[in-house]
Amino acid sequence: MLCSLWEGSFLQTFLLLFLIFLILASYMQRRQRRPNYPPGPPQLPIIGNFFQMDFKRPQITMQELVRKYGNVFYMEMGSISFILVTGLPLIKEVLVNQGQVFIDRPQVPLNFYVLKSFGLVMSNGQAWKDQRRFALMTLRNFGLGKRTLEHRIQEEVRYLTEAIREEKGQPFDPHFQINNAVSNIICSITFGHRFEYHDPQFRELLKSVDEVIILETTWQCQLFNVLPRIMRFLPGAHQKYFQEWKKLKSFVVRVIQQHKEDQNTGEARDFIDAYLKEMSQGNISPSFNEHNLVWCTLDLFLAGTETTSTTLRWALLYMALYPEIQGMMMAPGQKRVTRPSRILPQKKEASIYIEL
Repeated sequence: MLCSLWEGSFLQTFLLLFLIFLILASYMQRRQRRPNYPPGPPQLPIIGNFFQMDFKRPQITMQELVRKYGNVFYMEMGSISFILVTGLPLIKEVLVNQGQVFIDRPQVPLNFYVLKSFGLVMSNGQAWKDQRRFALMTLRNFGLGKRTLEHRIQEEVRYLTEAIREEKGQPFDPHFQINNAVSNIICSITFGHRFEYHDPQFRELLKSVDEVIILETTWQCQLFNVLPRIMRFLPGAHQKYFQEWKKLKSFVVRVIQQHKEDQNTGEARDFIDAYLKEMSQGNISPSFNEHNLVWCTLDLFLAGTETTSTTLRWALLYMALYPEIQGMMMAPGQKRVTRPSRILPQKKEASIYIEL
């Protein structure tokens, strides 16, 4: 009995000393912080400012910190250090005037676990320059910034208005219709064709895009950035986040395989064809491989879908909530239809007029 008690006491003492050692090591590491770092909120040992963040409303936390510490302040999340810059003049100074200084992407554990250093968003150095140069050249060849792309947008608008007409003036959530319409523009360039609004497989893909963006802000995913070696073995929202990324990756891999099977040796039909053709040539950058093709395609797909779609949905919501502005946008002499299509925001019903 005495031996077992001694062993148990020894284990508890060892764990306590180990915890104290970690706290002291974390404290000493912070003491060695460069003296010219900007001010910021006080950090807890090991976890930093993790518990000071409201992950459901991070913008509120940021506004409070800006009021207290100014437009440039310092934070820590586990082993990751952040210097946050707010305000348009300072953001322009960092991203435009000093762009070459801040050009590299940090290796955030959550993103690095999924993306590694592949693609257009997370790559750095020469690999990023090669992928970016090729992507810009290829997208321009397929109409980006030209009138030919405008025709594709006009065609997709007709499909979108038809989808809205199918609702017969009843209240509906336009989320997936708008997502599908916007994503079809970039899909026509990257995949070579558009997807129907009722395509179940593509709907699942768009749901995965939404899930990835929503899950990334959860506290479990943020805690993964603090304790990645532990969290990777624990259940939580971060595991679902990884599963949704696997779905997106599997979709793109299948599309690439289809392109390989019916590849045209002549003119490239889309971004994937052009990339495969580039890979088949000799004396190219080693960054041109199938892994980068998958993640470059996904980067283009996400960048060409979520940003524009969210902007359009916000515009629709504001028009619904401010009918007087909506009325000013009508053509002179235009009359409101008797059964307008409607959007139902939370806690308030609003109507939006859509000329079909």
